[in-house]
Amino acid sequence: MSDFKPMDRIRKTWNQTAQFFRQVRPQQTGKILQQSSSESSQAPWWRTKPVMITAAILFILAAAGIGGTKYVQANTVDYYNVYMNGSMVGSVSDPKEVDDLIAQETKEVKDANPEYNMMLDSGEISYTSESAFKAEPETEATLAKLEGMFTSHAVGVELKVDGKVIGVVKNQETADAILTRVQSKYAPQLASSKKKGEVTALSYSAAAKSSDSKSEAKNGTVLKDVQFVEVVKTNDVSIQPDQIQNADDIYKQLVQGSVQPTKYTVQEGDCIGCIAEKFDISPQVIYDNNRWIDEDKIKAGDVLDLTVLQPELTVKTIESLTETVAIAPPVEIQKNADMRAGESKVIREGQSGKKVVTYRVVKQNGYLVSEELISSEVVTEAIPEIIMKGTKVILGEGSGSFAMPVSGWSLSSKYGQRWGRSHKGIDITGNKTIMAADNGVIEFVGTKSGYGNVVIIDHKNGYKTLYGHLSSYSVKKGQIVEKGDKIGIMGSTGRSTGVHLHFEIHKNGVIQNPLKYL
Repeated sequence: MSDFKPMDRIRKTWNQTAQFFRQVRPQQTGKILQQSSSESSQAPWWRTKPVMITAAILFILAAAGIGGTKYVQANTVDYYNVYMNGSMVGSVSDPKEVDDLIAQETKEVKDANPEYNMMLDSGEISYTSESAFKAEPETEATLAKLEGMFTSHAVGVELKVDGKVIGVVKNQETADAILTRVQSKYAPQLASSKKKGEVTALSYSAAAKSSDSKSEAKNGTVLKDVQFVEVVKTNDVSIQPDQIQNADDIYKQLVQGSVQPTKYTVQEGDCIGCIAEKFDISPQVIYDNNRWIDEDKIKAGDVLDLTVLQPELTVKTIESLTETVAIAPPVEIQKNADMRAGESKVIREGQSGKKVVTYRVVKQNGYLVSEELISSEVVTEAIPEIIMKGTKVILGEGSGSFAMPVSGWSLSSKYGQRWGRSHKGIDITGNKTIMAADNGVIEFVGTKSGYGNVVIIDHKNGYKTLYGHLSSYSVKKGQIVEKGDKIGIMGSTGRSTGVHLHFEIHKNGVIQNPLKYL
């Protein structure tokens, strides 16, 4: 391209005119001088030849300038220099041609990968405007060069657990669906109501049948909360489409993780709870992996399979478990000094009552971590059974009404199924002093398999109570005790997961739920 300037044409015309008059002037000088005196007296000054020649020259120059300017204006072309990221690429007639190219390339990139969020990397495009005489912008070559400089990428969502990158999925919706699916494995009702990792309390009843009874209608599990133990984060990242992972693969990695095969040889003094605590696993894992264990009996030399999945994510659920428990009718004793000791007569049959007990149950990936008694509400009072008994020479006979053997107590494990086994009593923590739950005679003091140090009281009315895992005892066999008397100190002997009292009530040789009597 070349720039054209109008002054060049004017200057050329002036030079040609000046050269012409230099040639003519010597020939006419003499003649002009001879006539000057006579003509000056005859014609006005403005009609003299020099003036008229000068005027003609000026007219010619003006005409040439006006004509040249119009010619240049008619052939001047506007165009635009194109820059990408500050570097010049070429020139185009109109920026719209670049915009059209970007729109077309963007559409082609998205059409080629419709399932992903594709982005065209066109860089920072800028322009400078120019004008030149008969300019010819290199539009086609510039657009072709730009097209070759463009790149593209997908925008995916990166999933991190405790700072560790698990993988990249195609969008936030997919990431949220995966996390919801993980929580659904252990809390389907709650997880289905969640949106983008926000937990909303949702309750559901585990009772399969409805009932008109208010107390029975409360029975079931209320799922109060579900959350991840680890810190889970998602954020957008630039990535190539072939690096985006399948949602099912990410899900399996999160819930399955890695397997750590572990074998453990039981040592002297070991218990199921102790081993579980040592390896930071649930006792349920030990029971599930070692079905041969019977009634918690293990001995030194036994080899336990402690293999457990190590998922990338741990789902913690908090449940409120509500049960209706029968209240055994208390026994009111009417003493009769005329009746022999050991003789009795039922004056009135008792009737069981009902109470609703609620536990707070914490699980991780479905394994029980802890359970705590939250409340106990009596729905129907029990009607006492009245028994008349003789009082002659009978010592250590129980009243039939039991007191909690620990003051400031807290229930740490309830009666019934636990970790796939039957738990024959309740576990209690609190003040370390263990007291007799009712009047009676000490039947046994010593150690029993699984229970550690044990005291058994015979209440001489068909009931017996057992106090297990004591660190020490302060009574002896045959000793008569009264309700509230100290019989020992709380401990963790035998198969125990920590310092607590294991408490059982037996009636006529049949194990009972202690909460029916307390």
